[in-house]
Amino acid sequence: MQGTIGQRPYYSCLMKLSTVPKMFTFRDWIEFAPEDREQRVLNTKRVPDIARYMLENEEGYLFSSITASYRCEVKFKPLGGEDGQSLGMLEMDFENANFVINDGQHRCAAIAHALKENPSLGEETLSVLLFNYENRERVQQMFSDLNRFVAKTSKSLDILYDKRDVLANVVLEVCEQVPAFENLVEKDAMSLPARSNKLFTLAALYDANCELLNRVKDNDEVSRNELIEMAKEYWVELSKVMPDWEKVKNGQLTPVALRQEKISTHSVVMRALGAVGAELFQQFPTEWKTQLQELASVDWSKRNPDWDNVCIVANSVVSNRQARGATKAYLKYRLKLGLTEVEQKAIAHISRRQQEAETAAQA
Repeated sequence: MQGTIGQRPYYSCLMKLSTVPKMFTFRDWIEFAPEDREQRVLNTKRVPDIARYMLENEEGYLFSSITASYRCEVKFKPLGGEDGQSLGMLEMDFENANFVINDGQHRCAAIAHALKENPSLGEETLSVLLFNYENRERVQQMFSDLNRFVAKTSKSLDILYDKRDVLANVVLEVCEQVPAFENLVEKDAMSLPARSNKLFTLAALYDANCELLNRVKDNDEVSRNELIEMAKEYWVELSKVMPDWEKVKNGQLTPVALRQEKISTHSVVMRALGAVGAELFQQFPTEWKTQLQELASVDWSKRNPDWDNVCIVANSVVSNRQARGATKAYLKYRLKLGLTEVEQKAIAHISRRQQEAETAAQA
């Protein structure tokens, strides 16, 4: 089909996937200075992930159109008729086309990768948009235009809409079945606005349940319903030792006030709570509920000095890898669970301060 956009003609066609590796080759742009490149450098680490997505979802994978520019002369022959002026045959010399992929080079590389494992995918088709190559500046502008306004969806929204991810389905069920979470989970945004009436984000709950179910979530012998029951039971029991969660649920405390004063709903803490839950399941398979009671004495106030250099740095809550590890270590310490050498170092300042306090008290 022939069309026009931005006062420039282009052609839209369907191409078999088996044709993609033959039509589009990849140039190693890393040898060029950034200002001389016509496309970004191919990130080879992304290619196997996209190919795996195709291979694992052969009955439902989906790609948007590939956009490419050609450098050769073309002839478009309309099929004729009033309704057929935009439909026709496009002729070009592939040897001289020297295509530049404006958008979709990682998809093209992944298709080539996937075809090696499953050649039958080559019979499926992909839409391709073809533009005339004008000059390097125009190609660079096309790349900028095609990518500038692309907005990555939030992790929460990805979880909400992903029907293939078993854990995502589990988390959505947990949001509905655990009273402490019901109507208090933000399912769209990645973070909570200052005046939000929610306590948790779906992304934070997903990460927390990933930690909680880490040892069993990939076990084919554990059903989806069993995962839901495990997660539901844990979070219901945990909410009993989190009085502030109950106060919000009962209307005694607003979500805004809780988030301003306490850290018990922050993503770094939720992830650590999931991680210690997994430890309790493993070490106390029948008595984990009793052990969980130790968390009732934790002071979740941001003013608690125990959180300094654990998950609060310079008066701000942080959630990087170091903070996540230290927060998990602190909760294990409060639950009287054994700590690894790395975990002991992460909270050494807390145990040292407690020992000093005990020594002073005895004196």
